[in-house]
Amino acid sequence: MAIWKIYDPSGQPAPQQVTLPPAPPWRQPGRGRDSVLARTFIPDPLLVDAVNSALYLRRPLLLTGKPGTGKSALVHSVARQLALGPVIEWAVNSRSTLQEGLYQYDALARLQYIQQVNARIRTAEQEDEAAELGMFLALGPLGTALASRHAPRALLVDEIDKSDVDLPNDLLNVLDTGHFVIPELKRAAGRHPVVSIAARDGELVEVRGGEITFTEYPFVVMTSNGERDFPAPFLRRCVQCQIPEPGERELQDIVAAHFAEMPLNAELLEVIADFVKTRASVPLATDQLLNAIYLLVTPGAALPVEEHKRLRKTLFQGLGG
Repeated sequence: MAIWKIYDPSGQPAPQQVTLPPAPPWRQPGRGRDSVLARTFIPDPLLVDAVNSALYLRRPLLLTGKPGTGKSALVHSVARQLALGPVIEWAVNSRSTLQEGLYQYDALARLQYIQQVNARIRTAEQEDEAAELGMFLALGPLGTALASRHAPRALLVDEIDKSDVDLPNDLLNVLDTGHFVIPELKRAAGRHPVVSIAARDGELVEVRGGEITFTEYPFVVMTSNGERDFPAPFLRRCVQCQIPEPGERELQDIVAAHFAEMPLNAELLEVIADFVKTRASVPLATDQLLNAIYLLVTPGAALPVEEHKRLRKTLFQGLGG
């Protein structure tokens, strides 16, 4: 029986909690995963041209391609190469709104706070209302990218094609105008012209007069799996790039980047060829190949070749579509 199995129902239960083997580098929690994505991403020349065009023109980059083709990894690679700091990420869904991207205001929590304070001190006006306002406001991912003192920042707007129909144009309108208003602070600007609120990455941002004005555009990457068409005015304001699926040679380069300590021997090349053959009939993502390679080369797994071939039927399951 192969010793690679952590879970073996035919054996005796573990006497104490097991220690799992190390996770694949691209599955490490926290910023370590982002570093791997940035270091191992291999863009083709057309994609490099699109990135540079977007940087020069201060336009968002709209990346379209099948899942698992590296759309999200690109922004981490650019941020690492240009020292733009940690990537700010906004995972979009059908309920996402522009306000969510710019800022969040917890009105209910503030009301409860005021009631608690008034129960303790019976004063008509709180002395530190500005600080109290800032406690219940926070910049969202888009607001953080626009307001950061360390501009330009890199912003990933992931799966923009899942958004409400109005969100893409609303987002670009903010970029075009160069500022946005926080109404809760605008109404109090006469009493409190400057209020500090927290950004997504923990930075404190001073908001003056209830408005945030930015002088440098972030590097914005919007990804799409092609699940819907966008209107022409939106497409006109973006730099567009379609990411193709990597061919067999490109897959070999990707595997070599992730497993630099392992030579591309006949065994690994056979796995890559099997992946390409399977992908011709069912949609697959590149990380499915990396998963299979990892289980073949990880020290201590001792997974026999024939069992690995059987395991690929599980790992190379089609993604539908």
